[in-house]
Amino acid sequence: MKITKISLYQTGLPYVGGAYVWGAGNAIEVATANVVVIETDAGIIGCGEFTPCGENYMVAHSQGVAGALRLLAPKLLGEDPRQVARIEGIMDHVIQGHGYAKGPIDAACWDILGQSLGAPLWMLLGGKLTDGAPMYRVAPQKDIDATIKEMDGYRAQGYRQFQVKVGGDWAVDIERIRSTVPLLQPGEKAMADANQGWRVDNAIRVARATRDLDYIMEQPCKTYEECLQVRQRTDLPMKLDECVTGMAAAQRIVQDKSAELVCLKLSNLGGISKGRKVRDFLVENRMPVVAEDTWGGEITSTLVAHFAASTPTEYLHNTTDLMNYNTRSTGIGGARSEHGKLYAPNAPGLGVTPDYDSLGDPVAEYQ
Repeated sequence: MKITKISLYQTGLPYVGGAYVWGAGNAIEVATANVVVIETDAGIIGCGEFTPCGENYMVAHSQGVAGALRLLAPKLLGEDPRQVARIEGIMDHVIQGHGYAKGPIDAACWDILGQSLGAPLWMLLGGKLTDGAPMYRVAPQKDIDATIKEMDGYRAQGYRQFQVKVGGDWAVDIERIRSTVPLLQPGEKAMADANQGWRVDNAIRVARATRDLDYIMEQPCKTYEECLQVRQRTDLPMKLDECVTGMAAAQRIVQDKSAELVCLKLSNLGGISKGRKVRDFLVENRMPVVAEDTWGGEITSTLVAHFAASTPTEYLHNTTDLMNYNTRSTGIGGARSEHGKLYAPNAPGLGVTPDYDSLGDPVAEYQ
């Protein structure tokens, strides 16, 4: 089997809540989805997606995907997409870093491999260890009454875990945390996600002012070193997110005991091939993880669902249904959410097909 054509599609994904406000003054109303479609001489077609949470999120943007594809596509045409390790090696040889741009290609090849074997992706990743991954839902930065109302709405839909966005004014953030966390019902969990927004001193102030509450502090500061400073000065559980960029970061987290929970964004890690290695290392070291991505539609959500399904239940803290954050789609079929849980499909490969009506015409083609 050989790759005969690689196409790139781009489309806007409007956020269902109007404006998604996070971190220190960041807001997103429409995310740009990048969908890669790989065709083969066997008639099997695979797909993958990368959608950044805004063009400035982690320096990952849509033009980066298009630029990377110009370099990668000529080297991949004619290769067997089922040899996912070889494809991974070729991409790493052509371009150092920029894993977010390689991720959708990697996913499309895994999709083709699964279809060729008649097996769902979760089977190729080791089997279904979690049948229905618990989901959290984000409550973006709004006034406190609106945040509480939004959390109540999600609770009625079956969500039992909530990510409250903070990271702006630290004094206001203390009030947000103290006003929302005490309202949690039995069995519910909360994360206060600063998205790198605080300085170290202000993060410590927040931690000290809320230390009596049961919640997880998520990525309080920009760098790993800054987050470690905060971690060493608080007994609140710590979740690291944006600074988790690969195996080296995971090894350092385990060595330093700098977190109790690690968020694995597949695009940030370079795709499912690299993501599963990092996940397996953390699980081997008894570190629970979150299975998710930077943003996305049905294609990304389905990849995340397979990743979550193949993670041991006792080490899967949660995941999220990114496809339900948008008013437009990238794919047809795929993962489904029900009563606060995310389920991966049992169809071969990813089990989702591109929604060409939503994606429109390709912005680039290589053959």
